[in-house]
Amino acid sequence: MTRPPRSEPGPEQVWDGRERWWPAITTWLSWLPAPIGGALAALPIWGPAGAWVGAGAGALLAVGVLLSLTWTTELTGTEFRVGRARLPLDVVSGVDVIAGPERRAALGPGLDARAHLAIRSWIRPAVRIHLDDPADPTPYWLVSTRRPQRLAAEIRRRSRCR
Repeated sequence: MTRPPRSEPGPEQVWDGRERWWPAITTWLSWLPAPIGGALAALPIWGPAGAWVGAGAGALLAVGVLLSLTWTTELTGTEFRVGRARLPLDVVSGVDVIAGPERRAALGPGLDARAHLAIRSWIRPAVRIHLDDPADPTPYWLVSTRRPQRLAAEIRRRSRCR
């Protein structure tokens, strides 16, 4: 028995308002050589104690870089925020879910050079938020999200687009 599709999002589909873009585990693993490199660079100069300090400095550098890649998306009643960028919901004219081969086309030949991109390679799905603001030349935002259907439904619900 199949259920009919819902016109309004149910409680399991409602966007909770925030999403944190943590780097993938493979990205964290790719930074493992940083503490090793710090230790090896400090070892000939300061000896074993310096190697520990160098490893700590390398680890802090890796964590700092990876945390700088971590953004937060937040949807409030009046705006959508991605990192420091803010989009008032009253200029949103439509929202599309972009996934699979469609994402590749949206980031390649279908990409408008004026678009605002907030994407991360380790988060495959995305949403395209179309804008209707005569004062802004940006035609749309392309934003990575792990829950594209939920985000798109919530933006449609909170903005003037239907």
